[in-house]
Amino acid sequence: MSALNVIWSFLHPNTDATLVNSSYTALVDAYQSHGRYYHNWSHIQQLVSLQQAYAHQLTDPEAVLFAIFFHDIIYNPLQPDNEERSAAAAVTHLHKINYPVEKTTKISDFIIATKTHINTHHDPDLDYFLDFDLQILGASPETYRAYAQQIRQEYQVYPDDVYIPGRRKVLQHFLEMPAIYVTPAFRELYETAARTNIQAELNTL
Repeated sequence: MSALNVIWSFLHPNTDATLVNSSYTALVDAYQSHGRYYHNWSHIQQLVSLQQAYAHQLTDPEAVLFAIFFHDIIYNPLQPDNEERSAAAAVTHLHKINYPVEKTTKISDFIIATKTHINTHHDPDLDYFLDFDLQILGASPETYRAYAQQIRQEYQVYPDDVYIPGRRKVLQHFLEMPAIYVTPAFRELYETAARTNIQAELNTL
């Protein structure tokens, strides 16, 4: 049993084992589907590792885990509503296991917040969740370049004259933020590197 399988089971203490196992399999299958070069199971593993490292800072670490597991379960570069559909998938699952309504709503809100990465809920757990999702921007230059190439592969259906303006818009959005990272810990660790990486990618586009 993998570490993530153990964590998934831990999130379902009162759920029938058949549903726990089938939902986990469906989750893994979704993230390992064709065309996912970055938004895949490795991305989820990385975010879960960050959640584990910062769990002591979280008010509701379980809700953050559910948000991580579901936040990219729907990913189609041709569609504009991946976040909303991913949130809906989370809500469907959480209703099946009779998860508290208030927490279910929070998890849905967290997932939808990844559409813009602008925190409007003033929730410290959301601060960390969004920072986990953007940690890659502050990675080493080599890791960042690999990430940028993976994103291009995911959008290979688009020719350069369509992809490049869109990618530039996304990158400029991050540079125009007062701070890319919301939490002091992530700002200290990754802010400078993220801005350097983003500008370096812009210079290649």
